[in-house]
Formats: sequence, structure tokens, C-alpha cells
Amino acid sequence: MTGQDPAAVRIDTSKPHPARMYDWFLGGKDNYPVDEEMAKQLLKLDARGRDMARVNRAFMHRATRWLGGNGIRQYLDVGTGIPTEPNLHQIAQGVAPESRVVYCDNDPIVLAHAEALLRSTPEGATEYIQADARRPEAILEAAGKLLDFDRPIALSLLALLHFVDDEDGAYELVNRLVSRLAPGSYLVLSQTTGDFDPEKAALARAMYKERGLTLRPRSREEFTRFFDGLDLVEPGVSLTAEWHPELGEAVAVTGDDPIPGYAGVARVR
Repeated sequence: MTGQDPAAVRIDTSKPHPARMYDWFLGGKDNYPVDEEMAKQLLKLDARGRDMARVNRAFMHRATRWLGGNGIRQYLDVGTGIPTEPNLHQIAQGVAPESRVVYCDNDPIVLAHAEALLRSTPEGATEYIQADARRPEAILEAAGKLLDFDRPIALSLLALLHFVDDEDGAYELVNRLVSRLAPGSYLVLSQTTGDFDPEKAALARAMYKERGLTLRPRSREEFTRFFDGLDLVEPGVSLTAEWHPELGEAVAVTGDDPIPGYAGVARVR
């Protein structure tokens, strides 16, 4: 495992962290009162916060099954979050036991639970990198110790890019990571949008800013820009819940309004 000794890592509980709030939305226990407090405030803006997390997690499962079924055997997952079974490697290795997976996150609590991400099949391999997504060179260097960048890799940044603003280099980050991928690789993205309720999205963004955090919902057009120069696979950019629903179990959600998030998978030429 690449990174610091979990015993030496200090977990900052003075302000909420997106990975821990996501864990709370999914019903996990690896979060703190500060995370729960903000998550509950977000639920007052949109009562479907838990649905959003579950829909995004289900997309990861479906996309990984699709990738495995289309020959991908290497995965780089940036912004992994706190382990929630089944994890990406369990889906990938369920399709092809020889699959190799590298996880990356910058939250110390993820590092503390990284052992759950390292339980590979004997035929495959998993690794965990403790690194900030905004340091692509460090990620690529560490991932290269397990993954062969001369062969296709699925790069996933799921529910991550809405925490990186444009001026902080969100598009440049994606471009730098993709530039190292071999032809036949795939980029897998999901992120929240304000297209369906701009007012609520603005309030949520302000709530994050008050706590020193970034939230950058993007329009469908802005999200699609991340795939420039790549070949989107069918159905292209879609609502997260509508990307190949046949590859997983349906997620029951509250109400009939769309869950405000987009997803897409694109092939590197």
C-alpha cells in the first residue's frame, strides 16, 4: 500500500469531508458528527441525498461490469471514498479474476480502512494510493507500479469532479490523467448537476463554501466537455440512473423527478 502508515494519520474532524458525508448517506458508520450535521442540512435542500449516493454507487457497479465485459482488466479509481461492499475490485474481479485495481483518495479515514480495498483474488491485484486528486503526476507514478500504462486502463473519477472547481484545474486534471492512457482505455465519470434546480444547487454550493469546501455542479454541456477528444459509448452522457440500467438492479428512489447527476463512459482513441 502506497502512502502513510494508518496509525500515524490524523483525521481532521473539525470540518466535514465529502467522503465521510457520502459514507453517511450510504448508511455507513465511518463518519463524524460534523459530517452528519452537514449531510442533514443538505437533506433539507433535497431530501433525496441518500438516493443520489446510492444511484451513483450503482452506476459504478454497472460501469465496471460493462468495462469487464468489454475486455478491461486494469482500473485506476481516483476519489475512491470509504470502502462499501461490493467495492470496484470485487465487481471487476467477479467478471475477470485477473483484474488489477489501483484505488486513490486523500482522506485519512479512507487510508485507515484501505485494507478492505486490498483483498484481491489470487489471480489479480489491488493497491491503494494516498494522494490528492489534484496531483496527477504523483498518482500516475504510484499507479504505474501495479498498472501497465501501455495497455488499456479504465480511469474512473466518480462523484469527484464536482469537488474541483474550474479555476482549480478540473479539466486540466482530467486531461493530464487521460493523456497517459493507452488507446482502448476508458474514462468513467459521474457528477452532480444544477440543471434541474439551479436555486437549490446555488444554496448547496454556498453551504459548502461556508465550510471551506468546494462544490461545483456542472451543466450537461460542461460535464460533456470532460470527454472532448474521446469516443462516448452508448448512451453517451446520460442521467446517472439511466446509464445501462440492465446491468444492475434498479435503485428505488423517492418521487418521480430525475436524480440530478450525469454519467458517461468514453473510449480513448
